[in-house]
Order: sequence, then C-alpha cells, then structure tokens
Amino acid sequence: MNSPEPDLFTPGHPAGVGIDLLEIRRLEEALERRPPLAQRLFTEGELAYAGARRRPARHLAARFAAKEAAVKALGAGPLPPREVEITGSGRETPRLQLHGRAAAAAAEKGVALHVSLTHSRELAAAIVVAESLASRP
Repeated sequence: MNSPEPDLFTPGHPAGVGIDLLEIRRLEEALERRPPLAQRLFTEGELAYAGARRRPARHLAARFAAKEAAVKALGAGPLPPREVEITGSGRETPRLQLHGRAAAAAAEKGVALHVSLTHSRELAAAIVVAESLASRP
C-alpha cells in the first residue's frame, strides 16, 4: 500500500530550493573596481572570515551565491544582501542568519533555511533548502 506523498507544507518537508553559481573572478574584479561594494554586500563577520583566507574573493563569492540562493528558496523579491548573513568559520557548518525583511519573509512562510557552499578555483556555488516548520493553516 502506497502512503500519500507529503505536500510542500508538511513539517520537515522542503518548501523551496534555491541555487546560485558565480564566477569568482567577476566578483574579484567588481570589488577591485568598487571597494565600497564589499560593505554593501557583506556583513563585518563575512568580511572578517574571508579576509583571513589566502584568496578572500573565493569565500566571498560562495557567500554571495548563498545570499542569492536564499532569496530564491524563499521565493521573495529582491532583498538587501546584508540581510542574509552566512555564519560559521573554519570547520563549522555554514549557517544562514536572516535579518530584517529576509527574517520576516522566512517567518511569514514558516520555513527554516539550510545552506551548502562550495567553490573551485574559478567558480563558487551554493544551494539553499527552505524546510517547512509547520503545516498549512
């Protein structure tokens, strides 16, 4: 006997997915041309984490991809990049910390976001899954 498939509003079930891919060199060049851009896109914690690495733009690119993927997973309109923060450093699992409108969108949709980051020498990518926390009203 087959059990019914859960709908998108079953607690613990994915309610949205976002993915983003970025050429690291494009971000490096943009930050070189417009240094204030870093302050617009990234939190102090993200900048400190990346700044302690040999090639900061590689880590910033993965974080920027995560910000874009989070917006897609939320199904929200454009959000200020600093409202989606990627925390965790070194061997810690990266986590999303939402602020402002991003936090409000996640609360309204009743979801928690989970992120995975990766990068190579040339590309950075992230995927975000929005997990339903409660059933549909």
